[in-house]
Amino acid sequence: MNNRLKALRAELGLSQQELAARLEVSRQSVNAIETGRYDPSLPLAFRIAKVFGKAIEEIFEEDSK
Repeated sequence: MNNRLKALRAELGLSQQELAARLEVSRQSVNAIETGRYDPSLPLAFRIAKVFGKAIEEIFEEDSK
């Protein structure tokens, strides 16, 4: 799954640690999602969307593979 998490985080001027605190996950989890090594659970995806004020589909998209 592709995502825009890193770009959106940069737009808000948040560090990975700050975003992790808002999401109640580890910084390593944020890093793994940003780099595509981990796909978030649906509840976590909803929390991410809420932080950025966007729909899940605006942040995450299916791989074109």
